Amino acid sequence: MKKNILALAGFALAMSVSTAAMAEGETIGVSWSNFQEERWKTDEAAIKKALEEMGAKYVSTDAQSSSSKQLSDIESLIAQGVDGLIILAQDSQAIGPAVQSAADNGIPVVGYDRLIEDSRAFYLTFDNVEVGRMQARAVLEAAPEGNYVMIKGSPTDPNADFLRGGQQEVLQEAIDAGKVKIVDEAYTDGWLPANAQRNMEQILTAQNNEVDAVVASNDGTAGGAVAALTAQGMEGIPVSGQDGDHAALNRVAKGTQTVSVWKDARELGHEAGKIAVELARGTEMSGIEGAEQWTSPAGTELWAKFLKPVPVTKDNLATVVDAGWISKEDLCQGVSGGPAPCN
Repeated sequence: MKKNILALAGFALAMSVSTAAMAEGETIGVSWSNFQEERWKTDEAAIKKALEEMGAKYVSTDAQSSSSKQLSDIESLIAQGVDGLIILAQDSQAIGPAVQSAADNGIPVVGYDRLIEDSRAFYLTFDNVEVGRMQARAVLEAAPEGNYVMIKGSPTDPNADFLRGGQQEVLQEAIDAGKVKIVDEAYTDGWLPANAQRNMEQILTAQNNEVDAVVASNDGTAGGAVAALTAQGMEGIPVSGQDGDHAALNRVAKGTQTVSVWKDARELGHEAGKIAVELARGTEMSGIEGAEQWTSPAGTELWAKFLKPVPVTKDNLATVVDAGWISKEDLCQGVSGGPAPCN
């Protein structure tokens, strides 16, 4: 009788442990390329919220802009027993062994915001070619003629070329008509503002400051470009960006940046968390809501989901305040008599 009681107690304990383990849900590992950039903190909060809603757990690593560290980070996440991975790739080519390792362990991968050239990774991003078009349209409207500089993104990030392609589509007609001349362009290693500033400084020197517009590919590179322009007393010439960084939106309010194409990181992060859990639970990539088959410029066929961006200029600054993305106080800091809602 005593043995039966002990056996029943052991069974109950095992069931309790099993139920608790089940209740804990899946663990999703996130590998950040460089968590120091302002926008990723917003993405992280959205991912965490989505995972919490779905009963899953969050763990993460920060590669600190090192592709080799990112590979070891992902191996560490796999060793921890994660059920799914969200990867913001530092280098889209170097990340290959990590995707292979995940596949070997039956772990689904979401390529977050940056293309991973592998059909085993679900690609989630905004339409970056359209982002490039939006940037160029806004700058072209502000400066329909003149000398243009293209401050591109990181050479290891396919998004840099997607953006550049969209920019060229919009500018080509004006270039053919002789109204716009691209006098120089440069990639920005690691998307780092300091590198963008150095590139812009060198271009200004080479062009004797004869620059009328800058198409910068994100808000960080825009910030670097604006710093270089300001040092030469050239603040106010049209400059583009993207991401809706608070500092960039403040520059739009001040008139030192023309547009920041807003990709609501809350939407992107929430979608990533949700998709990662669904894939971890066995949903096929084709079964993800809004997924479409897409062929990369290199010819890789992937399942992808593209979200829609919004260009924010002085004419619709209230949009980001109304959406709760930024407070009026932060948006309008140092601005007097500016565009609504800073007037």
